Amino acid sequence: MHARATLVRMTTDKPSPAAEKPPRATPPEFGIAEQVALYQREFPTVDPQVETIVQTLNRVSRRMGVAYDRQLTVLGITSAEWEVLKALVVSGSPYRLGPGDLAKRLGLTPAAMTHRIDRMVTEDLVTRERDESNRVRVIIELTENGRDKWLESMRMAAVFEEELLQDITGEERAALSGLLARMLRRIEESQPDALGRTADLAP
Repeated sequence: MHARATLVRMTTDKPSPAAEKPPRATPPEFGIAEQVALYQREFPTVDPQVETIVQTLNRVSRRMGVAYDRQLTVLGITSAEWEVLKALVVSGSPYRLGPGDLAKRLGLTPAAMTHRIDRMVTEDLVTRERDESNRVRVIIELTENGRDKWLESMRMAAVFEEELLQDITGEERAALSGLLARMLRRIEESQPDALGRTADLAP
């Protein structure tokens, strides 16, 4: 009896297979210099200066994206919803657009736009009403809550961006702005069909 009870207890206490395997940790990211050196090892003709600049820009962009997404999470909205709010805000008062116009501005299909609007109406970020002058036409309008969320996101982003650039002088900021503008102009000239999204690339 005692041996049976011990066996039962040992079987019960045995951790499950899932508990035995700790979650796989994300491998640490190589430092910029280390990554460039690895590239040079495999592709000796790569320009280390160019690669350092490109890899640094890429990491800055990715980390800024993470920071912005965290801020939006605090506000209870997604980056996809923020894009809709932005499109309505920049359209100007009274902050109204048709769903077709919104879809074009955001590069979405009508079905995807409808799905996004459905969710945002439920969250009181926008309203969806029939146009009184044309009952066939639907109007998407920014709510006061939606505008408040967008403005707060801008305030949070402004604080983050100022902290990001706090060690760069006004003169350096002007120079950096000019250099990045030249880079952007160059890539826009060489990739005119890409607006920053892979989906924009022609097949």
